Order: sequence, then structure tokens, then C-alpha cells
Amino acid sequence: MKIGISTASLCGRAETEEAFEIIKQAGADCCEVYLQTFYEYRPEFAKKYSDRCVGLEVNSVHVAPHNFEPQLFDGSRRVRGDGFYWLDQVMRSAQLFGAKYYTFHGELKSGGENLDWTAERVREVADFCARYGVTLSLENEPRATCNRPEVFRELKNRCPQIAAVFDIRQARLSGYPYQMYIENMAGALSHVHLSDVDENGKTCLPSTGIYNFEEIFKRLKGAGFDGAAIIETGHFKDVSELKNSVEFLKELADKL
Repeated sequence: MKIGISTASLCGRAETEEAFEIIKQAGADCCEVYLQTFYEYRPEFAKKYSDRCVGLEVNSVHVAPHNFEPQLFDGSRRVRGDGFYWLDQVMRSAQLFGAKYYTFHGELKSGGENLDWTAERVREVADFCARYGVTLSLENEPRATCNRPEVFRELKNRCPQIAAVFDIRQARLSGYPYQMYIENMAGALSHVHLSDVDENGKTCLPSTGIYNFEEIFKRLKGAGFDGAAIIETGHFKDVSELKNSVEFLKELADKL
């Protein structure tokens, strides 16, 4: 298991291109590149800054989930076309960064669901990403496509090419036990997003809260996971705290 940090953890503290050096200094093995703006989606951005990732494996790219992803599920072919224009930009950038996975939230949920339509659209997006050598990985998110534990497995049965991203914070916000998400994503996990929570319910860095990460890692291992465990939270006072969290997770991963 590799321990990494998402550049999303440094939003508001450092620009995306500045985050790579901070992540290296924290001792991470890998990272996820969170592209925050349409400006950053363009491959020109990746061309300019991909060399800053040297010595740091880029596991995945992630984007602001509501900028264009919901358009990929719209009933209008023209609207979906706009979504695919930006997806093309992001995939070109993913290639330049050397990312293997695209962390995907997908559509916005607002009441009724049509799983047949969703699966058709997910398959279309996954096939598009595959042309660039990138695997589509769906993240559990209570406001998006995988808003319940069983949804990923249902989509995986219809779209065998997709992978899964387990996010422990989003699992908590969904109201479902995190174990249910891991169970349904077993055998398909590409990477995970980690954070912790304190006794007051506030998100914090792994090792500074109340989660039993030994139990979490054991469950992930039991689900066949041996990929990138990525810290994704900006809830800390100083960037120096990231190093302690990385060391804690590495020690635990080595132990298991």
C-alpha cells in the first residue's frame, strides 16, 4: 500500500503547482492532483507544471465535481457534448501528469433515479477515459452517483471497466457504515481517500482523531486493496502536520 496526499488538502494554502513540493516534503509516496479551475483543466497547465511531480507518483486526477461532470448525464446530447469537451481537456492533462485513474463523482442526485440511464452514461464516460489510458474510478458521495453502498456494485455489473474510490469522510456523511462501501467495492478499489474525525465530529488528519485505522486498513486489505491510500482533508493548522500523518499511515501499512 502506498501513502499519498491529494493537492486538494492544500487548497487555500498553496496553488496546485506549489502543492507538489509540500507533499514531497511530507514524505508521501504518491499524490492525487486536484484540478481546481477550468484554467487548470487545460493540458497547457499540465505541460507547464508536470515536471514538478518528478519523484512523486501521480496516482489520479480529480476535478471540482460540479463544474462539468453533471453535464455528462444530461438528457441533451448538446449539453453532454460540452461536458465531454472538458473531459477531453482533463484526460489530456491526466496523460501529461502520468495519472492512471480519474476520481469521478458523476451526476447530481435530486430525487428519482434511473439506473439504466446512469449505467449507459457511466459506460460512455469510462470508454472515453480509456482512450487516454485512464481508468474511471467512481467515488462514493451522498450527493452524486454512488450515493448508497450498493450503487457501485450495480454499476460495476453493467460497466465492468470501472473502478472504485472509497472515501471515508463521504461514507460518514452518507449515514451508512463505511464497512458497507468497502464490501460493495471489494475487488475493484483503485485508491482511497482518508481523513479522520474528532470526538466533536469535526474532520481532521488521520492519527489525530478517533478512527481505528488499523481496523480500516484490515478491511481494505480483506477487500483486496493494495493501492494508494491518499490523505484528503484541509482540516489542520500547519502543513508540517501532514508529515506526522503520513508517517502514522506508513507505519500502519508496513505493520499489516
